[in-house]
Amino acid sequence: MNFFDDFIEDNDVPFNSSEEIENKIKAAKEIIENGDIFFNIESIEDTVQLCLDTDYVDDGLFLTGKLLDFAPYNSEYWQFMGIFYNSKLEFELANSCFEKSLSMNPNDVETLLNKSVSEDNINQFDEAIQTLEKARSIEPGNEEVLFNLGLIYEKQENYSKAAKFFLEALELDGSYSEAWYELGYCYEAIEEFQKSIEAYDKFLEFEPYSSTALYNKAIVLIRMGKFEQAANIFELSVAIREDFSSAWYNLGVAYANLNRIPEAISAIKKASRLDPEDEAIWFTLGQTYEDIDNIQKAIECYSRAIKLDDEYYEAYLSRGYCFDVIGKYQLALKDFNSAIRLTENSIEAWRAKAELEYSLGELNESIESYRKILALDPDNFEVWFKLAETYIEIGNWLDGVESYNQCIRLQPENANAYYGKAKVKFLLSQTREAIEHLKSAFALDPNIKDDFIKEYPEVKSSKLYVKLIEEK
Repeated sequence: MNFFDDFIEDNDVPFNSSEEIENKIKAAKEIIENGDIFFNIESIEDTVQLCLDTDYVDDGLFLTGKLLDFAPYNSEYWQFMGIFYNSKLEFELANSCFEKSLSMNPNDVETLLNKSVSEDNINQFDEAIQTLEKARSIEPGNEEVLFNLGLIYEKQENYSKAAKFFLEALELDGSYSEAWYELGYCYEAIEEFQKSIEAYDKFLEFEPYSSTALYNKAIVLIRMGKFEQAANIFELSVAIREDFSSAWYNLGVAYANLNRIPEAISAIKKASRLDPEDEAIWFTLGQTYEDIDNIQKAIECYSRAIKLDDEYYEAYLSRGYCFDVIGKYQLALKDFNSAIRLTENSIEAWRAKAELEYSLGELNESIESYRKILALDPDNFEVWFKLAETYIEIGNWLDGVESYNQCIRLQPENANAYYGKAKVKFLLSQTREAIEHLKSAFALDPNIKDDFIKEYPEVKSSKLYVKLIEEK
């Protein structure tokens, strides 16, 4: 009697329903309990295969174990055991089973394929590659072997080599849709964006309603700066899968880049409702509100992101800028300090702190912050210039001069650096040196003469100044 004959009944129970499968498993166990394995081997094997096909893993392990008690040198049974252990994520046990199977049938390609899966999952990448290379030597035209080799190299972020194997698999079978999908991913990773789009388009010929493939394609379009096309694809993705939060989120990003801000906010809000625990969504929503100068809403979103992740550096920094805009300077300073605490080497955070301290009149604190920046970036002209000005404001002429010297070192053609240094030299009564620096400033930018006369109107009557004019 055919294995399936017992299950074809004139009732409404669908073939291979859970009830049907469980009845078959129960029958197989009864056969084993009755000691009738020998006369029912084929039936039990078919039940094991049914367990494999329907993910009845524990029952499959039990039945396969009983078959191995009966026939311990059957390579196929050891392969079954390995597959079940792979399904249970017990990859070490799975690998051991595959090794036993191969000790009896060393050239079985299916076992080699399954063994490579267990090796891959226990991070034995070199061993997995060796296993697949052996399978390829046995069956050079096996596209699944090539595909699995591609997957391992892809996992190792060797995307070019992975793409090579996916292409080889596709040469053997152009309808291998999964290979097109992975090829699209690899091409994106190595920034061959047009090839990535083409690969995803080929996959979509086979799976036109794959929301994930549409999403991936749209991400590539965003990276190419094709925001209108990306938005159209994201719209299709969420039409197919309405609860796809990442697609809603990136649809919002595409809209924002198209300056369709109300639509961007609506899309990102939808993402936040679907995935309210994703701090990146709230952060991006905050940025979008900031784009339309809705600072209070932006602050609320940044605060939500920080509540979800109290080490979210960018959220602290952005919220600090918002507090600064609305005049809540102490809150802004607190956020900049939090950002610095999380990332001490952030020039942006130190600069935001320094500039706020300066505007609050906390000049000594501002100087310390500027010096922190220069410890990280000693050739930052703008910071040296701001530091020089701040030193002058507190009356620290010598450090001011040294800071201007650094500015001149970095940008010897910058007229403002010479002009600033000249003004300090006047304050130090080092008039001749001041005039030399003024000469340099005037030579580099004649418009500075007007600035100088406005700042020092009495200079018009100065003989030294007249002399300077004469020597221009």
